[in-house]
Amino acid sequence: MNPEFSLENLEDLENLLEISYLQQLLFDLQNVIINFGLKLIVAALIFFVGLRLSKIVQRATEKLMRKAGIDETLVSFAVHLAYFGSLTFVAVIVLGHLGIQTTAIVAALTSGFFAIGLALQGSLSNFAAGVLIIVFRPFRVNDYIEGAGIEGTVEEIQILTTKIRTLQNIVAVIPNSKLTNEKITNYSSKPYRRIDMVFGVSYRADIDHVKEVIYEVVRAHPLIVSEPPPMVGVFKLNESSVDFAVRPFVHQMDYWTVWFDLTESLKKRFDAEGIQIPFPQRDIHMIQN
Repeated sequence: MNPEFSLENLEDLENLLEISYLQQLLFDLQNVIINFGLKLIVAALIFFVGLRLSKIVQRATEKLMRKAGIDETLVSFAVHLAYFGSLTFVAVIVLGHLGIQTTAIVAALTSGFFAIGLALQGSLSNFAAGVLIIVFRPFRVNDYIEGAGIEGTVEEIQILTTKIRTLQNIVAVIPNSKLTNEKITNYSSKPYRRIDMVFGVSYRADIDHVKEVIYEVVRAHPLIVSEPPPMVGVFKLNESSVDFAVRPFVHQMDYWTVWFDLTESLKKRFDAEGIQIPFPQRDIHMIQN
């Protein structure tokens, strides 16, 4: 046997094996790219379809809850939860289709959420406060409230914040935790709201006549309700005036309208009846040497 010939044959065989190995490697890589590419395309389709379905679920949830006459406060909160819950479900399906173990992802997300939760304790407390607002309902959408230093109409209760439109037509966004941790005054919890006004008159005025005039003005106003009846009486004897308390009841939306009307109407009627409203006076005595 020729040694040189055998060595050459061996080298040729090794070259053939290397080429065959590279061809197989390229073939396998091509299959992996094709298979993963197809999976990636399908996953992208699932994601976009799921995103579209999440929007449909959001609108359907809102439509069904409104049709069922469910409170507006719960509708707003549930719609947001339905949308984000649907997105989470779609994300799990997409990751599972790509061959990623969802159990490991859930465990990693749990650990991540725990770490993030420590850094975002304020946001978590706002979320918990939002749930408390939905469950116990200290106020609802369209209620007129005062809380966290803001007074106005509740426009929307979201997962983390509440939007309130003030009398200046400014929308204030307040963290839910501030509303649950501080005092809240809900002026819309009852059908009527009482106006507390005080008018001072001179000590020379006849008390019975003053009360009669005030009652006439109050009862003549079309926005003041008859039940509960308005209250008028001597409130306090000041140093320079007799103060009368005026307590009519009105609908919440008419509060400031009636306040301004009564202030103007009573001033005009007092002038017409000769009832004086005291004002500060100062006597100056000139001393001459």
